Amino acid sequence: MRKALITLALSLTLAAPAHAWGPTGHRMVGQIAADNVNGRTAAEIALILGAGETLAEASTWPDEQRSDPDPFWQKTSTPWHYVTVTGHPEWRESDAPKEGDAMTALRRFTATLRDPDASREDKATALRFVVHLVGDLHQPLHNGKGDDRGGNDFAVTWFGERANLHSVWDSKLIDGNGLSYTEYVARLEGRMTPEQMIAWWNPDPAVWVAESIVLRDTIYPAEDKRDLGYFYQWQWRPKAELRIEQAGIRVAAYLDEVFAAE
Repeated sequence: MRKALITLALSLTLAAPAHAWGPTGHRMVGQIAADNVNGRTAAEIALILGAGETLAEASTWPDEQRSDPDPFWQKTSTPWHYVTVTGHPEWRESDAPKEGDAMTALRRFTATLRDPDASREDKATALRFVVHLVGDLHQPLHNGKGDDRGGNDFAVTWFGERANLHSVWDSKLIDGNGLSYTEYVARLEGRMTPEQMIAWWNPDPAVWVAESIVLRDTIYPAEDKRDLGYFYQWQWRPKAELRIEQAGIRVAAYLDEVFAAE
């Protein structure tokens, strides 16, 4: 009986959809964004979230809500965390399911932030989703190719333990450093150059998705090299960190544009 339960638990671990970047990665994105928005945007964020919630805290809320058994969180909003792009190099709205996807959700929540009649509560929900979704769109496997649920069905081992490629990119590459999100942000911001930040300052989601698709198509190991460890970590952790850095800067660029004075 115990063996059967262990087998069932392992199969569920392989099958369950993962969250982009995990809490550490999303908080890093939120903190980098908070450190780089302009003064007006910072004030708008404070008005919406209040004094007790930071962008880093807000960034994980949409994933935390997925523990709620309500059908809205279990079904309706699930496709909002990713896009599917297959057979062509750019996102097309026609590829989105009827519930929408990360791109259509980003558009919807952006409209709420810009709506002068929206309640503070609705704007807080929208802001939490915006910072989260920009992070999601920078995770290459949240830009799926349509045949393996964003790498969730691509089984690998990670330092000898059963895993899937999505979970490696979601958290294992980042959390393997053993750093808190604040320690990690300090490390990443300490090495960002002004030239990089200027080059990354792009609020266009289509650009972010196109970058993720190019990266996505390079990160799958060969069929006979699914036993991942130090080499894969050495090869791809810098790219994962780069996408988090870029996502943080893009959240700042995007929110500066959303809250720009008209």
